[in-house]
Amino acid sequence: MGCREVYEECYHRAPEAVAFCPYRISPLGAHIDHQNGKINGLAINKGIHIAYSRKENGVVELQSMNFPKRAQFHVNAVPDRKVGDWADHMRGAARILGEKYPLRCGVSAVIEGTLPIGGLSSSAAVIIAFLTALARVNGITLRPWETIRMAKAAENEYVGVSCGKLDQSCEVLCRQDQLLYLDCADDSYQLIPANPAMKPFRIAILFSGLERSLANSAYNLRADECRAAAYSLLAYAGRDYGKFADTCLRAVPYEVYEAYRDRLPDNFRKRADHYFGEYARAEQGAEAWRAGDLETYGRLVFESGRSSIVNYECGCPELITLYELMTETEGIYGGRFSGAGFKGCCMALVDPDRTEAIEEKITRQYLQTYPGLTGRYSFHLCDSADGIAL
Repeated sequence: MGCREVYEECYHRAPEAVAFCPYRISPLGAHIDHQNGKINGLAINKGIHIAYSRKENGVVELQSMNFPKRAQFHVNAVPDRKVGDWADHMRGAARILGEKYPLRCGVSAVIEGTLPIGGLSSSAAVIIAFLTALARVNGITLRPWETIRMAKAAENEYVGVSCGKLDQSCEVLCRQDQLLYLDCADDSYQLIPANPAMKPFRIAILFSGLERSLANSAYNLRADECRAAAYSLLAYAGRDYGKFADTCLRAVPYEVYEAYRDRLPDNFRKRADHYFGEYARAEQGAEAWRAGDLETYGRLVFESGRSSIVNYECGCPELITLYELMTETEGIYGGRFSGAGFKGCCMALVDPDRTEAIEEKITRQYLQTYPGLTGRYSFHLCDSADGIAL
């Protein structure tokens, strides 16, 4: 039963509309969007659906098919601070939208996620889908970058996650069979079509069986460590380093990094090593994609995954096991953790003709190592897709 059917069961009528926002993968550019780096991204044909209808009294009634308990609030009386439940993302979205536009109508809504939670930017997707629905019932037309910035602000300022704009940008700007190549410093981007010479591929999503919340993970700590590395490098070089909160590794010239990286504490040095390596991989990956060189692109994705483990130091044992299995499996061009890498899932670009063998091998070997995750681990095949229709 999907969200439309659940809505009809709850309200005894059909919803007025269904909003949809796709999930995303980011094969290259991991963990550097919040440092104003460059990223590669693809939206996929799975995501968040919200069946909804207008409520003239301004009340928002929410039910999730993925979480227990309903949530309710008024669009003009959103709590100042997050409550601590799954609906904080929608409260944050309503608060940010209401700061710019007058809101009169609320919604009754049922929310459905089409894949398990963790690693595909479900938080950004649910915010964007809800923003779209709430804007529509209030007669508001949001522009793409307006949607991206509002969704990011809801996570940063209300939910409390120090994310960059990677997730929101992919979910809004991406187009099917085109790689998003985004510079997070100035928001310039390209949509690079798949070269006709490129070998066919599908996108595999391998869920570890462990869900996660960024707000409760080491995500914010890693972002602060990146800022600390940038702050220190600029200070060592005698350059203006401004306020800590405004510092990022993009502000550090490569020659400064090279000259002073060895003076950094180990944790800060590793974060800087990941940033500068990943920045280069994102640039190289865009050119490989443009040339239709899927083997080179996949190799870069595997290298990104290794750096995330060694330099960024994210990834639980289960995800690291999945990563290692992917590197040893024929038919996988490249793969890594998807998203922050604190539990969740891995993504891989795979040969469509080998998907059954890939699924069988990795599933068998992974569950031999973690038999307790039988029934929770899952393997899914997806394709690239358009971002949200605004």
